[in-house]
Amino acid sequence: MSESIASLWELPAITEGADLECKAAQGRDGRGELPDDFWRSYSAMANTEGGVILLGVQEKPHGTFRAVGIADVERVRKALWDNLHNRKQVSTNLLTEADVQPIHVAGVQILQIRVPRAARQQKPVHVGSNPFGGTWLRRYEGDYSADDEAVRRMLAERVEESRDDKVLKGFDFSDLDMDTVAAYRNRFAAVRPGHVWADLAVPEFLERIGAFGKNREEGVSGLRLAGLLMFGRGEVIRDALPHYMVDYQEHPEARTERRWIDRLVPDGSWSGNLYDFFRRVYQKLTADLKVPFQLQDGQRIEDTPVHEALREALANTLMHADYTGRASVLVVNRPDMYGFRNPGRMRIPPEIAIHGGNSDCRNRRLQTMFQLVGYGDHAGSGLPKIYANWAGQHWRRPVLYELPQLEQTVMELRMSSLVPPQAVAELEGRLGEGFRRLPENARLALITAQVEGQVCHDRLKQICAEHPADLTKMLGGLVRDGYLVPEGWGGE
Repeated sequence: MSESIASLWELPAITEGADLECKAAQGRDGRGELPDDFWRSYSAMANTEGGVILLGVQEKPHGTFRAVGIADVERVRKALWDNLHNRKQVSTNLLTEADVQPIHVAGVQILQIRVPRAARQQKPVHVGSNPFGGTWLRRYEGDYSADDEAVRRMLAERVEESRDDKVLKGFDFSDLDMDTVAAYRNRFAAVRPGHVWADLAVPEFLERIGAFGKNREEGVSGLRLAGLLMFGRGEVIRDALPHYMVDYQEHPEARTERRWIDRLVPDGSWSGNLYDFFRRVYQKLTADLKVPFQLQDGQRIEDTPVHEALREALANTLMHADYTGRASVLVVNRPDMYGFRNPGRMRIPPEIAIHGGNSDCRNRRLQTMFQLVGYGDHAGSGLPKIYANWAGQHWRRPVLYELPQLEQTVMELRMSSLVPPQAVAELEGRLGEGFRRLPENARLALITAQVEGQVCHDRLKQICAEHPADLTKMLGGLVRDGYLVPEGWGGE
């Protein structure tokens, strides 16, 4: 690490968090030793967001960090590399030479290890030879053992390129809602007039779009999981996926958690499948949108960039959900915000997905079926389109973040400016000159907390250009100075 980057680690100002762990690493002889619990932190960070481990930094008393240094850095570094290539110690080496660097801080030498977020094909990164019991997850400033269910999900994500490709045994046409199938076919014919599939019999049509298929290894043909999700009856879907739940809620006020004035869940009054949910929810989301009067070829254009962004967000939520997870798909409609939540974390880091060009869809059959009827953009372009369309309205940048402890992904689309004058005025009135003296990014963090009810490291990475380590230090300083109150496992 260069001296300029090393200067980021001003030890009195740093705080441990999800992306930073400090260990004294002194050893019995005081010359330095790779601590046994290093591998738990390595596994935990690799399986969540990645992070930095500093060896040679002591926390004593709690919350106060002091660089004690490592007398024999090379011995510790060699032990690290030896164990990274020992599969009895750890399952996967994610590090390069550039990730392991001695740096000078406060007159002593410490060892910095940058742990990247593991790709889904590398997870679970586990200590020892058994992923069950050896897999760790990062929760705020601690490392926690992953339960067996979480490990099984990681193993499934690693080996199954598409989670909805499975041919189901014991399911057939009688399990589908044929009204939904008819509605889909009508949309297909409208979007793709003259297409050769439009006139096929229903079984052939469903096979062509991927709802039916064949497991060639077992020689079994039948309904795919994607077909059941898209067109099945709700109670039958839960036979295959016991935790399946889709939920739409409309709230009359901002920041209202429990009260809703309209709700759509699979309650027997409609099919309960994904295509019906998409059609009904999109209509509810856009019912009150103001459409400017525009003509094209003599016809009024009823679509706007906001319509397009909402379509993309809703389709993405359904296509990327892990329907084996315990959380529900949730769509929230509030006067200040549209919220979209799906079970399952993203398969690629959010910061990469936002820039586009990369796609690793969890349910590729569903993705294809939505795209065939004009919903969901081409691979890797949906999120950039949402961000661009929202920016065109001069609204706050969309929030895309993960909830690792619940294995969920959340997108929030807020209809407010980035720096609302009212929020600034309230903070100035409450904090006075102290607020005005804060650096720009610190003020932006407080404004975000004021407007959105909370602020976290991931959110600031989306709206600030600062180095993540700088943001960690800044948030720690705001907590220490009483501007922010930490809440939950990782709140700042």
